[in-house]
Amino acid sequence: MQSLRDVISRIAGGEITPEAALALSAARIADSEPQIQAFASRPDALVPGIGPLAGIACGVKDIIDTADLPTQMGSSIYEGWRPRADAPIVMALKAAGATVAGKTHTTAFAFLDPAPTHNPHDLTASPGGSSAGSAAAVAAGMIPLALGTQTGGSVIRPAAYCGVAAIKPSYALLPMVGVKPFSWSLDTLGLMAASADDVGFALAAITGRPELDATAASLSGLRIGIHEQAYAGAAEPASAAALRRFEQLAAAAGATLVPHDGSAALAEAFQSHGPLQDYEATQALAWEYAVHRDALPPKLRAYLDGARATTPRQYDEARRLSRRGRDAARGFFAEVDVVVSYAAPGEAPDTLGSTGDSRFNRLWTLLGVPCMTVPLMRGPRGLPATVQIIGGFGADDHVIAVAKGLEKLVAAGA
Repeated sequence: MQSLRDVISRIAGGEITPEAALALSAARIADSEPQIQAFASRPDALVPGIGPLAGIACGVKDIIDTADLPTQMGSSIYEGWRPRADAPIVMALKAAGATVAGKTHTTAFAFLDPAPTHNPHDLTASPGGSSAGSAAAVAAGMIPLALGTQTGGSVIRPAAYCGVAAIKPSYALLPMVGVKPFSWSLDTLGLMAASADDVGFALAAITGRPELDATAASLSGLRIGIHEQAYAGAAEPASAAALRRFEQLAAAAGATLVPHDGSAALAEAFQSHGPLQDYEATQALAWEYAVHRDALPPKLRAYLDGARATTPRQYDEARRLSRRGRDAARGFFAEVDVVVSYAAPGEAPDTLGSTGDSRFNRLWTLLGVPCMTVPLMRGPRGLPATVQIIGGFGADDHVIAVAKGLEKLVAAGA
């Protein structure tokens, strides 16, 4: 993979120019794209901007508006559609000097019908969804940075499957204006890169928040909650082994590990994710369903058929339980420095017909708290397996610092 921090350092040191860095990305895209199929569209040329991310080629998930490239949302309904303006997040990327290397493939409207993308670690395995193209493009070394979105687990899960670092920040840290909604109470932008160090650098540059480029935290003395999310079902052996590996690394580094089950309110909040998303999705995709139902892919069409049965009363109850869960989360996160849980059920599914399962991601998306995953180990099939580090709302800098600390332990072979 390309290290964003390394590219920036080499440019600053005069070893390469921003133009040369972009040319490298363009060459890697040309070489790998026929096999990986990460991109839905690409510009004719990559031109560097001015700013801390000058020379960085960035993939933009194809539900995010761009004025100079189509925004097709993985659907024939929007084939060739060209918005008149960039989404604010794209403007922020450009203001920081990054260059849009292309629109990355997404599942249709960011749901479950698979994108054409392949997992770089195994071309027959799922790259995850819905930010499949973004994760695969970074994992294949085509680009050092990519944007994704998460409504259930669509940043953290594909990053885990493809073995890249990613953050789903606190809700609304990054602007969702100009991004096709699926569930506006849940939708959150996120970043993917080769490492937590890269992610922190990029997030700080894009947001103008230097504190997000946090110094790696020592795990010594930290109280780390281990939350296995029993309400979400059992993990597969690969993810269970990854959590045990994290525990070994953290304990050896001097952390105190705390079994951290959480209250009934959190389990109820987990259950509320479904009706909350269902009710909002039927409205977010009301036009597409009413006018182009037959053009919707089968999983999304069947989902919307069923989701229409969600009543306003059920939606209001889901919102009530969501608020109760967020209230309970303040106490939950106050007891420990961070919480660690499974990033995905296991290794990437051994099929291109599935995007996997978001059950270990949904609660954190609903709570709006920051989550981060970094490459940790390989599972029995040789595919990436890892954990996610989670913090209280607004503690993005702390989550990044702990992720960087874990990354150093992994790199040192601790």
